[in-house]
Amino acid sequence: MAGTKEIRKRIASVKNTQQITKAMKMIAAVKLRRAQENILAARPYALLTMDVLRSLALRADEKAHPLLAQRSPKNVWIFVVTSDRGLCGSYNSTIIRETEGYIKKQGHLYENITLAFIGRRGYEYFKKRTIGIGTYYKDVMNNVTYDQAAKIGKDIISAYVEENLDAIYLVYNEFKSAISQKVTVEQLLPIKPMALDIIGEKETAIDYLYEPNRKEVLNDLLPRHIKIQLYRVLLEANASEHGARMTAMDSATRNAGDMISRLTLLYNRLRQQAITTELVEIVSGAEALKA
Repeated sequence: MAGTKEIRKRIASVKNTQQITKAMKMIAAVKLRRAQENILAARPYALLTMDVLRSLALRADEKAHPLLAQRSPKNVWIFVVTSDRGLCGSYNSTIIRETEGYIKKQGHLYENITLAFIGRRGYEYFKKRTIGIGTYYKDVMNNVTYDQAAKIGKDIISAYVEENLDAIYLVYNEFKSAISQKVTVEQLLPIKPMALDIIGEKETAIDYLYEPNRKEVLNDLLPRHIKIQLYRVLLEANASEHGARMTAMDSATRNAGDMISRLTLLYNRLRQQAITTELVEIVSGAEALKA
């Protein structure tokens, strides 16, 4: 059994760790508040934009713009959105498992699957696997901005227009609350047309009137939609990461407190045992002198 000196060192070590996890929890809470404000502000606009584009995809001719093209999904890109850092519980592992599960279940439908990465954790995991590895976008999750999303969006738009890929899926954690995130697989391209029954029409949907003209509107709206959806996904992932890290550090802080309590109890028992032993030895010695 460990001695009292060793237990004191362990208690001090755990206390230091507890201070670190508590500080990390507070930092994550501050970052979460900002990230939550950003996603709550951007999400309504992004989702309504998605509805508009789905309605547009239903009404407009596929030949009206390259981004409206619906092709057989032979070459597919899957964007894996993870964090750059750890210490956030099962945040990254759930995304990785969902990606592997999706490839296992749906991989037979495609001729070629290429993984692209936003976040270091996903890249470090999959680069050792026997699967196509595409672009790794570094340092995106440290400071999520629309410009970063637009840069990634340009690469996607260029590849889709040039027919180097036929479909794009995003695997990320959708932010629900500080303690709840939902792993989501979302199709970015091709744009899914809205179902007719949703818009209340039975057979056909009449195309919109475009002002000033259809070409100019589509050239502005469709690329903007891709960039906005990417920006929303990055904000969702950013808020989810901070929420997961805050929860993980809170759990670690409480576990450290429990460990300190158990070690302190053990230390007190050993100390009491040592004192009792010394007292017994003193009394025994005194009795021996009397004899």
